[in-house]
Amino acid sequence: MDITKYKILRRYINKRPNVRPGTRLVSGTPGFFVAHDSGNPGADAEAHYKYFNSMIDRDASAHTFIDDKRILEIIPTGTGPDHAEKAWQVRYNVTTDNDKYGDDANDIALGVELCYGGKINTVEAYNKFVWYLAYCCWKWGKNPLIHIPTHKQLDPSRKADCEQALESIGKSLKDLIYDVATELEGEKVVPKAPSFVALTPYIANALITNYVRPAWKASKDAGDADGAGHFHRLANNLRSAAGIDAEGNNLAAAVKLHKSNAQEIIFRWLKPAWQKAHRAGDQVGKTHYNNLANYLRKAAGMPIE
Repeated sequence: MDITKYKILRRYINKRPNVRPGTRLVSGTPGFFVAHDSGNPGADAEAHYKYFNSMIDRDASAHTFIDDKRILEIIPTGTGPDHAEKAWQVRYNVTTDNDKYGDDANDIALGVELCYGGKINTVEAYNKFVWYLAYCCWKWGKNPLIHIPTHKQLDPSRKADCEQALESIGKSLKDLIYDVATELEGEKVVPKAPSFVALTPYIANALITNYVRPAWKASKDAGDADGAGHFHRLANNLRSAAGIDAEGNNLAAAVKLHKSNAQEIIFRWLKPAWQKAHRAGDQVGKTHYNNLANYLRKAAGMPIE
């Protein structure tokens, strides 16, 4: 991608517990990027800088505000010389971020706000918004299909951003993700027939319930944090391969399953179950486990057996 296409401005608000606590992301570098809109049509990036720099009555903030004229970081993100710091962008008592990414958005993610409406040229602001998200994916090696949730996806009972700003210019979340992917690749991305077959949500959830979750619990009970983390990520990868998040909401698109994930599930659980059914002369069971294995192979773009 063209990493010099736009200039990133950095002017940080004063450190105060309710807006900029000054503490680093616990993940060091950002783990994902929450797509917000300001919810305040007509207010540009400068207006939001002034607002958060003087706000005292509540706990709220975000890292970056983008309008048609500027990309303005008001809390360090790590794109420049300063370490990425926390911002108060998603409520801690909402657990969708924990379920999908293993931690709270405030602690491991950047909050990126699209300014829109009024005298703002929202199309141009959107172009900068797309580029900045692509730049973040490029800098930290993230996949736009996985690592750009919206605030609405993380807190659907309370928030409507950034979908409400996208709708104002005839864009959808799927458009945003494809536009970020296009910017990241540096050429027009034309959706092609995928090289894999997405899992159905039913299959993904059945595999998680029957195999992955018990393994996660066993690791957690044994104090094996690495094992528990592995199985947590495995469950999230299965959901992504079915195009859903931890709450069952649809993602912009399903993501190809890692070959290693498919092989692990097959050899750890499905092959032993097939062998047990074989020894018992259980043809129905053998067919069931073979079908599950082939669903996983197809989701990883592997040949079926």
